[in-house]
Amino acid sequence: MSKNKNKKKKKPEAKRKILINAQIVDPASGREEAGGVLIEDERIADTGQHLRRNAPDDAEIIDCGGHVVCPGLIDMLAFTGEPGEEHRETLATASRAAAAGGVTTMVCMPNSQVVMDDVALVDFVLRRARDTALVHVHPIAALTKDHAGTEMAEIGLLKEAGAVAFSDGLRSVGNARVMARLLAYANDFDALIVHHVEDRELANSGVMNDGEVSTRLGLPGAPAVAETIVLERDIRLVELTGARYHAAQISCEDSLDVVRAARRRGLKITCGVSINHLTLNENDVGPYRTFFKIRPPLRREEDRAAMVAGLIDGEIDVIVSCHDPQDVDVKRRPFEEAAFGAIGLETLLPAALRLYHSGEVTLANLLKPLTVQPASILGLEAGRLKPGAPADIIVVDLDTPWVLDPDNLRSRSKNTPFDEARLQGRVLRTFVAGKEVYAYG
Repeated sequence: MSKNKNKKKKKPEAKRKILINAQIVDPASGREEAGGVLIEDERIADTGQHLRRNAPDDAEIIDCGGHVVCPGLIDMLAFTGEPGEEHRETLATASRAAAAGGVTTMVCMPNSQVVMDDVALVDFVLRRARDTALVHVHPIAALTKDHAGTEMAEIGLLKEAGAVAFSDGLRSVGNARVMARLLAYANDFDALIVHHVEDRELANSGVMNDGEVSTRLGLPGAPAVAETIVLERDIRLVELTGARYHAAQISCEDSLDVVRAARRRGLKITCGVSINHLTLNENDVGPYRTFFKIRPPLRREEDRAAMVAGLIDGEIDVIVSCHDPQDVDVKRRPFEEAAFGAIGLETLLPAALRLYHSGEVTLANLLKPLTVQPASILGLEAGRLKPGAPADIIVVDLDTPWVLDPDNLRSRSKNTPFDEARLQGRVLRTFVAGKEVYAYG
C-alpha cells in the first residue's frame, strides 16, 4: 500500500453549524435574547429563540455556554507594514491578532513604505489578504499621490480596483484648495473620504496633549485646536461639495461640538474615535511611557468623558483600534524621540468592555459603532445577525478577568498601551464566513 494511501484524510468541515445556548445580541435590530444561530454556506441561515436548544441532525453543534453571540467587529482604522515594512506587521500577523480580538473585518490604511496610490498596489493587498489573512481585509487607498497632499490620486480607478475609501492615513491635507477638489472629485464617484483632522503646523512639534500635564513633564504639547480647526474647515468644504466625509478620529470636546452643529445642518458627515481616547487620558503618559504616545494625543479626562457622551448620544459613529504597530527600536527611546503609535486589534473589544462594566454604556450601544455602523458607512453586508448576512460571528465571555501579557499577543509588534492592564471579558470564538478562525485556549 502506498504511503499516500496510508495518510488519514482530513475530515471536511461541516457545511452547517449551529451555535446553541447563546445570548444573542444584534445591535442592528436591537434584539437581545437567549437563542441560537444556524450557519450554512458561509452565511447565517436562521437565528432566534427557537434555536436555543434545537439543532438540525446534520449540523455541527457548538454550545456557547450562555455567552454572548454577536456580529464580528469591523475595524475601520488599522495600519500594517505590508508592503515594505513587514518587520512591523504583515497582513497575516495582523489578521491573527484581529481574529483573537473578535475583529472579522479589518480596513487597512494606505500608509506603508510603499504608498497605496496605484491600482496594482490595491490589487496586491487584496490578493495577499486572500492568500494569507484569516479575516476579511478591505484596503483604503491614498487620497493624494505619495501622501504629499498636492496631487490627487486616481480615485475612480482605485475604487474600481477595490478600495473602500480614500485617506492619507495620519497625514492631513493642509491645502484647502486641494481638499476642496478632492471632495468634489470624490463626490462624482460616491467615494468616501476618511480624513485625519490635524493641522500639521500647529501640532508638528507636539508629542502629547498641550496642557498642564505636558508642562509638568517638560514635553512639547499639541493643542486640541489643531484638530478642531481642520475639522471645521473640512465641514465647510463638505457643505460646498456635498461629498461623503468621515473624520477618522476626533479626540476633544470642541470637535464633538463641531460635529453636532454640522449634523444639525443636515451634512453627510460621520466620525470615529479610537478606543484609546475612550478609555485613557493624558495622565496615563505618567513616567514618559512611550506606548501612550499616539496621534492624536491622549487628551484631558474631560475630553475622554465627552467622547463617551458622544458615543452614548449617537454623535460618534465608529470606534476604531487605530492599530499602529511599531517595533522596539523606535519605541524604546526617550519620549520625544519615540515613534507615535500603539497596537489595538486584539485589545479593542476587551478595552471597550471597560465602558460596559463601568455602567457608562449598554452592550448594544457599545457594539453598534463596532459592527453595524462601520458596515453601513463602508457599504458592507457584515455587522448584522440576520438570515442571509455573512456568517462573521463572535462568541464573547463578558465577565472573565485577566491581565494582559504582551508576549501573548499575536501582533508582530508589542507596543500596546494596555501592557499588564487588568481587563474583563474576552473573545472565545471567532467565525469568518462560517469558518472558525480562532478559539480561545
